[in-house]
Amino acid sequence: MSDLDVCRIKNEEEETDPVKLEETSIPETTPNSIKTCFSKTASKSFLCPHCEKVLGSKCSLAEHIRIHTGERPHPCPHCGRCFIRKSRLTEHMTVHTGERPFACPQCEKSFRRGAMLKQHLRIHTGERPYTCPQCEKSFIHEANLRKHIKIHTGERPYTCVQCGKSFIHKHKLDIHVRIHTGERPYKCVQCGKTFNRQDKLAAHMRVHTGQYPYTCSQCEKSFAKKATLKIHMKIHTGEVSRP
Repeated sequence: MSDLDVCRIKNEEEETDPVKLEETSIPETTPNSIKTCFSKTASKSFLCPHCEKVLGSKCSLAEHIRIHTGERPHPCPHCGRCFIRKSRLTEHMTVHTGERPFACPQCEKSFRRGAMLKQHLRIHTGERPYTCPQCEKSFIHEANLRKHIKIHTGERPYTCVQCGKSFIHKHKLDIHVRIHTGERPYKCVQCGKTFNRQDKLAAHMRVHTGQYPYTCSQCEKSFAKKATLKIHMKIHTGEVSRP
């Protein structure tokens, strides 16, 4: 037998080695069958059979597949909320403990998560890394960009079941629904007056505190509400006549 034949046989044996096939094959996708995470080199990759996303390790694949299966094996002992990853549970626990370990070096504001601090720091640096491809308006948070883009697409996915009016943002729908329910959850601690929106309560509180934070750039007259300032500015632009 020639040296070439020996090498050919050895290569065929390596290709059919069950151990090597097991290392490179995609693991079972049922939640109970994926229990152990093995360290892999950077060249290894694992394909999700549900959405074809490529993951770098069996551990990452196992956690990712829970998005599809709905498995959330890490419950909070305080409120029962469950999480896909243990790291998410650890972050959530700070809600109950009050711990805010990530402090801003600029203003000393603190946060529960490092990612929240990173986003906050953009207020100080002026960084706005998420830019709208339609109008080039930029944002600190990616979520705000996604919401903004709906202005261009005309998408209004949140519809009131009472009157059919639709909204770009869910929180706008939540506020609108209070018109139908009569709910006014924001109460003034000074006089007991209630409001359906938090910003309306904040504006009302200035009646008690005497704050007038909105100042006219033309005559320096100040107002408690931004809307009142806008109405006043029409006097200077000539849109309305002076009383």
